[in-house]
Amino acid sequence: MIRKQPNINFGAAILFVFFCLLFFVLVIRFVYIQATGEVSGVELSAQAEKKHNTSRVLDASRGSILDRNGEVIAEDAVSYKLVAVTDASLSKNLDKKVHVDDPEKTARELAKYIDLQESEIYRILTKEGAKQVEFGKAGKDLSYETKKKIEDLKLPGIQIVEGKKRFYPNGVFASHVIGYVEEDEGKETGRLGIEESLNKMLTGTNGSMEYSKDIWGYILPNSKDKIEPAQNGNDVYLTLDKKIQSFLEDTMNKVNDKYNPAKMIAIVANPKTGEILAMSQRPSFDPETRDGITDSWHNEAIETNYEPGSTMKIFTLAAAVEEGVFNPNEEYKSGRYEGIGDHNGGVGWGSISYLEGVQRSSNVAFAKLAKEKIGFETFREYLTKFGLDQPTGIDLPREANSSIVFNWPIEKITTAFGQGTALTPIQQIQAATAVANDGKMVKPYVIEQIKNPNTGEIIKKGETQVTGTPISAATAKEVRDILETVITSPKGTGYKKFNIDGYAVAGKTGTAQIPKSGGGYLTGSENYIFSFLGMAPKDDPELIMYVAVQQPELKETEVGSEPVAEIFTSVMKSSLQYMDIVPTEEKVSKPIEIPNLSGMTAEEAKKILKDKGLNAIVIGNGKTVEGQLPNKGDTYLKGEKVIIKTNGTETVPNMKGWSIRDVLKVTELNQLKLESSGSGYVSSQSIKAGSKVKENDKLTIKLKEPE
Repeated sequence: MIRKQPNINFGAAILFVFFCLLFFVLVIRFVYIQATGEVSGVELSAQAEKKHNTSRVLDASRGSILDRNGEVIAEDAVSYKLVAVTDASLSKNLDKKVHVDDPEKTARELAKYIDLQESEIYRILTKEGAKQVEFGKAGKDLSYETKKKIEDLKLPGIQIVEGKKRFYPNGVFASHVIGYVEEDEGKETGRLGIEESLNKMLTGTNGSMEYSKDIWGYILPNSKDKIEPAQNGNDVYLTLDKKIQSFLEDTMNKVNDKYNPAKMIAIVANPKTGEILAMSQRPSFDPETRDGITDSWHNEAIETNYEPGSTMKIFTLAAAVEEGVFNPNEEYKSGRYEGIGDHNGGVGWGSISYLEGVQRSSNVAFAKLAKEKIGFETFREYLTKFGLDQPTGIDLPREANSSIVFNWPIEKITTAFGQGTALTPIQQIQAATAVANDGKMVKPYVIEQIKNPNTGEIIKKGETQVTGTPISAATAKEVRDILETVITSPKGTGYKKFNIDGYAVAGKTGTAQIPKSGGGYLTGSENYIFSFLGMAPKDDPELIMYVAVQQPELKETEVGSEPVAEIFTSVMKSSLQYMDIVPTEEKVSKPIEIPNLSGMTAEEAKKILKDKGLNAIVIGNGKTVEGQLPNKGDTYLKGEKVIIKTNGTETVPNMKGWSIRDVLKVTELNQLKLESSGSGYVSSQSIKAGSKVKENDKLTIKLKEPE
């Protein structure tokens, strides 16, 4: 019989007690966890939720910038970027390659679709130590078509990443008014213009999405998603009109190519409201690519003041008329006066009337008006009344103020004809609205409204603000009548240059000297700032325009007013026609009321219109009229085109020689998208006459001034 050793029994007893204690501790621990749901102060449910819950950012879009008609000027758009995974270790133990395993083939195929040499692509793909590579500018902002073509290649390791970019569909288009956007520490930040001044308004607030997932990353079917929607930035509608701005940009491009000036500035405004309809300059830049940005950082119309030259004489003349001291028939001795001379070398034109002095832009005439007729103290008061000694307050950043030099008698005299004192172009526009708007001066502005796209709420709305009444309506009319003679009189500095067929123009030319850094002025026939400040139609101006061209390269037979006139007359005429402003000579015609043509046969409608003296144009290959422009009840003048749309397939007519106003009737009835270039009348059209069209087809026309 085997006897158990006492020490073995003792050891077994100790082990038994130990395991009993361990079991007791585990039970107590389990009960504690079950009751409190915590371990070491950490809540288990929260940890589990954290492990299974995930979140992602919902990107907000930056607000769009649009023109007065809702045409997009700047918006966020989808962009595609090309990247390549070059780390071979990522493909280990995988059936399918996820890295670039054949750099030669990949480079050869990609070179067909991106703007890089095959050798350069190969160099990037074989970069030592790289795990993932990009292709610089050539691999960014790919079109959707290019993206699809690259994806169809099914190249291992090649990926297309979707993102956002700021898109400016019109290229160089009021660029210093709009500004641009750049990345700043991962955020889009506006630079220059509206993009900068309204950066906070335009910037949206990102949202978030939280949801539950399993260990493989799939969303659990019963998970409760928590979504905080993104709040897109506010949309900004500007007073700019895309058509008028396009007229201006196209014409400035032509003049820039022809005369190669150092600078050009142009503003088109509504003198009744203060709305800026177009504003541009050269040099300019493309806000999307930034090409040209280093040539000019400033909005010259707003941020720069300079001696205006003879456009200043408009306000001296207005002050003299308002004070009752301007007698157009009174004569004075031209040539020299109080140390200053007329612009023809001080020779003058002998004894001439003050009206002729205005027409010839005589410095002596305006010096005598300021000193002898108005008086310096009263004249200085008019500078304030016209707002020429303070910023306009336009809703664009970094507006400069004028520099009024008005201490010594000679400075007071030279200020009267635009020398010594410096003004900004926008100050001149504001002051001239008083002349165009029957004495009421209105503040210029570019923001029509700011709208919350998430709620539809109008956050801010631009409105007309009368900033003063420096002259009476009677004075304004008389000044416009006098300024018309600057263009119509053979003695006028604007004669045969600023005339517009069918429209009476009132305005004043300017030729400002350019100061040298060491004192004095530059010399030479080209070293001036040539300008014009004009309005039309003269009796009831709908548009006011300022143009300045600095140091153009002129031929021996050319004068400085020619490039200025080319911009003014082209843009003003096209804009007035686009706005349906009836030419002066047609106002005597008896208006014809347009009848309702709907339901008639095309032949019946044509006969009725012909009998009324109207020109009927039929579009569509049907027999029954189903649409017309102008509409029933509208009044038109003899010879005007009436577009008749018939049922059946839609077509376009031969529009060669048409005005853009008539082209717009066709595009509206057929719901076509119109793109135009140039100014004047149609010289070519992209869709052949008689061709069938459908809604949203694109029609491109080229406009040309008649020979």
